[in-house]
Amino acid sequence: MSVDVTCVGSAFLDLTFEGLEALPAAGQERYAGELHTTPGGMAITAVGLARLGLRTALVAPLGRDLAGSLLRGLLEDEGVHWAGPVVDRTPVSAVMPVGDERAFVTFEPPARIEPATVEGTEPRAVIVDIGRLDLVPPGVTAYAVVSDALADRLARRLPAAAAVARALLANRSEAARLTGEATAEGAALALADVVETAVVTCDSEGAVAASGSDLVVVHPPAVDVRDTTGAGDLLTAAYVWGDLQDQPLGERLRRAVVYAALSVRSATGAGSAATLEELEQALAELEGEIVAESSVKEST
Repeated sequence: MSVDVTCVGSAFLDLTFEGLEALPAAGQERYAGELHTTPGGMAITAVGLARLGLRTALVAPLGRDLAGSLLRGLLEDEGVHWAGPVVDRTPVSAVMPVGDERAFVTFEPPARIEPATVEGTEPRAVIVDIGRLDLVPPGVTAYAVVSDALADRLARRLPAAAAVARALLANRSEAARLTGEATAEGAALALADVVETAVVTCDSEGAVAASGSDLVVVHPPAVDVRDTTGAGDLLTAAYVWGDLQDQPLGERLRRAVVYAALSVRSATGAGSAATLEELEQALAELEGEIVAESSVKEST
């Protein structure tokens, strides 16, 4: 088989308990108004790419258990090809949104991913954790993402091997730890010294991207927030989609920020991923009035 993008990493069966007034204290029971079962982790990015119209594969360890069976069925329904590997038990995450924040309880058994599994999907591009760039087949475009734990481990010492990535995407907290820079703009420019393009997401403030010494800032539209889970994963999906369409940096970041903003209006990450038609409709309605874009050139 051959796909446009292969997403590599951990995928979870997300159990989202929506409608909690507060998190339970020790010994306390609280009731949710709704329970959602959706793909989580790297599977959110895969679902977003598929809904945007790309042929998408997911390489993530899934178990022979009930959770794995459910997750494989959900991915199949989305048109995402799961390529393995098969393990004993599936990662599961309980997601508890409360207001604009979330809490998680996660089970993730250790598992390995072999380069041959990724290569077997014959991808045009691969999205993978920055610590696993060795899984990207030679000659294939790599997009790197950062986990919270990895940002701590690589604090102020981003490996030179990261230079193989066409883009590195991180949230503001991760980028600050990677670079030691206090601002998203400073962190993006510092990361762009290592990778071709760096994208730093800033929650409700949008995102910043740097390529060389060029800096682009995009502010999001105002939306009602229901659940922010997966917004960063979907921003990654839309950014990669735009880059594979050869869109200029400002335009691909603009679309990625809007795509992420659309997702927080409904529950769960994968469940809130918009289609390409829905994204285009939202962009047409905005007409550039809310999403502001600016580019500056830093002096060298």
